[in-house]
Amino acid sequence: MAVNGLEFEKPIIELEKRIEELKSFASTEDIDFSDEIKVLEKKAVESKKRVYKNLTAWQRMQIARHPDRPYTLDYINALMKNFIELHGDRSFADDQAIIGGLASFQDKTVMVIGHQRGRNTKENLYRNFGMPYPEGYRKILRLMKTAEKFSIPIISFVDTPGAYPGIEAEERGQSEAIARSLKEMAHLQVPTIVIITGEGGSGGALAIGLGNKVFMLENAVYFVCTPESCGAILWKDRAKAPEAAEALCITASDLKKFKVIDAIIPEPVGGAHRNPAEVTENIKNTLKTSLSELAKLSPEEISNQRYEKYRKIGKFLEK
Repeated sequence: MAVNGLEFEKPIIELEKRIEELKSFASTEDIDFSDEIKVLEKKAVESKKRVYKNLTAWQRMQIARHPDRPYTLDYINALMKNFIELHGDRSFADDQAIIGGLASFQDKTVMVIGHQRGRNTKENLYRNFGMPYPEGYRKILRLMKTAEKFSIPIISFVDTPGAYPGIEAEERGQSEAIARSLKEMAHLQVPTIVIITGEGGSGGALAIGLGNKVFMLENAVYFVCTPESCGAILWKDRAKAPEAAEALCITASDLKKFKVIDAIIPEPVGGAHRNPAEVTENIKNTLKTSLSELAKLSPEEISNQRYEKYRKIGKFLEK
């Protein structure tokens, strides 16, 4: 069970705590509370189904931001072997908000990249809260071009509130770095598989999110700007974030309907942080299937498939 609970999860967490207390008391005092425990467990299951079946966009946003949710390094360590992290953009610095390198997945070499957040204040300052600088995107581009040179598939994990918005990022060419990353990713001739695991924030996410296959975890979100920012812009009130979240259509089901993503990867009830092993297994199966499908295509077909995929997104009316 997750240590940290969200506001709408409080009734469930209280039930789970009560169940654990009864189990502990029964074992230490040698008293049979099995009937009471069964009743509470049934009630907890029903409560979970009711709550998580009808989540709002804002509630999914909260789950996507949950501090116990697995991050990119967690997935790399669970899914892959022999990970060798590669550093630096060969121009300015090594951005710790972005990690990437070579690894072995199912006995195949892959280039894996992704945003990385921290678990505590010290780690978050080191990782810049998962918000990359321009050098982060230039590092990504270097790794992707290296993968293309040696015909290595690319796996990308997206989880960022957005690119770093500070003055120093603009001074070092943030917009150019993101635009170039998009341009180069569009023409890569190796398979690129993207999985949005938490927040997919604006250009900061899209800069590593242009792939042949794009997937979202069930409770991940993908947005042009955060609901808080949207609320501040449209209503001059950040408290309007829940309404903004609905209007922005940020959930996996919304984006699947709009054909922005290819499929939704299921999460355990309550979110990925409730059972990391289960969601990792689901990601593994998705990656295996996708890599197998894309391996049948030639380099030219890989590039063309990606081009056609993005051409088909959206609806247009010409007069």
